[in-house]
Amino acid sequence: MTNPSSPPRARASSRGGPRRRTVRLPRRSLLIGTGLLPLVIAGCGSNGSETASVTGGEKLLQEHGLADADPHEIIDQLEALPVAERPQNLIASVTATSVQLRDDAGREAELPLPEDQFYLSVAPFVESTHECAFHSLTTCRGELRSREITVSMVDSGSGETVEEGTRTTHDNGFVGLWLPRGITAELTCTLEDYTGTASISTQAEDDLTCLTSLQLT
Repeated sequence: MTNPSSPPRARASSRGGPRRRTVRLPRRSLLIGTGLLPLVIAGCGSNGSETASVTGGEKLLQEHGLADADPHEIIDQLEALPVAERPQNLIASVTATSVQLRDDAGREAELPLPEDQFYLSVAPFVESTHECAFHSLTTCRGELRSREITVSMVDSGSGETVEEGTRTTHDNGFVGLWLPRGITAELTCTLEDYTGTASISTQAEDDLTCLTSLQLT
């Protein structure tokens, strides 16, 4: 197998021995699975066209320029920010049912996601990854930053193609996918001659929103 023409930036050296997968755990990578979970509330937004109700933290949203954005827009906006421009005083994470925000002043806000949509952020990797369940829009980092990845997703039940095409990973190394809620599917990602496949689910409230286990080999 030939190496990609432009090697992944986080690629580990293989001199002196065989290549091996290295798993690096960022200091805050698991924070979203602990500190923010108590914010989860019952119920989802009725649609994505209006700003959903906020569980406190109106000033938090205003100070970060998010007061007029709905949950869909907040997620897309924060995911697409260059890493150097990401707010240092804000933690924003996505569960299966909501986007949750907390700042260093202790203020919290939660906005339910649309009932028919599920957000999955995917960080395919070649050499290094981190463990994650619920995606942090402000702190999660993937190996393959600003790389063109071919994405294909097929519904396991119907055989229909849910997602297909070339996507460029954001500066944080993730590709964000808005998917139908209530499905299981097979996701395949390809980088040149490297490819990997993973099973995903958008059915349960504890389904992961951060896929970091899809290795390209």
